[in-house]
Amino acid sequence: MDLAFLGSLVVLALIDSTSFGTLLIPIWLLLHPGRVRLGRMFVFLGTVSAFYLAVGLGLMWGLLAFLPRITAFLDTKEASWAQLVIGVGLFFLSFRLDGKRKRKPEGAGRITRWRERALGNEKGVLSLIGLALTATLLEVGTMLPYLAAIGLITTAELPTAQRVAVLAGYCVVMILPALVLMGLRLTTGHRIEPLLKRISDWMTNSDMLAWIVGIVGFLLASDAAQRLHLLNFG
Repeated sequence: MDLAFLGSLVVLALIDSTSFGTLLIPIWLLLHPGRVRLGRMFVFLGTVSAFYLAVGLGLMWGLLAFLPRITAFLDTKEASWAQLVIGVGLFFLSFRLDGKRKRKPEGAGRITRWRERALGNEKGVLSLIGLALTATLLEVGTMLPYLAAIGLITTAELPTAQRVAVLAGYCVVMILPALVLMGLRLTTGHRIEPLLKRISDWMTNSDMLAWIVGIVGFLLASDAAQRLHLLNFG
């Protein structure tokens, strides 16, 4: 493992950390009136990270079964050109996923229901686990950085134990911003609530998917362009 490999994974994990389940719902939990309920936070974040770890391990082991064929294909110039086209396509697609479109009323209502469930006074452990699993199930298909990270880990020349450890570390980094905000909420009390509310409002009203698609598209295109020597001007 080199620093470039780990750095790429950290960047992808931090992008994933801004999703609905990894950050927005935890912020709602932190905005609950009264003291911070650490048990609720740890149950929710633990469920989210465990779910993504399980999904990642399943995908990784599935890919490993076909790794020789996948590696042989990815080493071809045709695969690099296909990756370049996909990356450029995703980048320009992100501009069509912007926030200029009016949100449908049912979308706003759904967000309100999620907020009410997260902030419910009588929130048991099973209900929190159900909330975490539902949120992750709904967004796992759009977690493009996570899928890219699994591809990087799978194709890296690492022993199985290191692959599992790296993937587990990735899942920890995904919930790290929420843990940092929790620590700030514990140490600063209600003084951090205006910041939490601004982040919540921004995430609720912004098109995070557009940003994620654009970033992933750029990374895919730039990687393919380098392998095709399109960026060598010397």
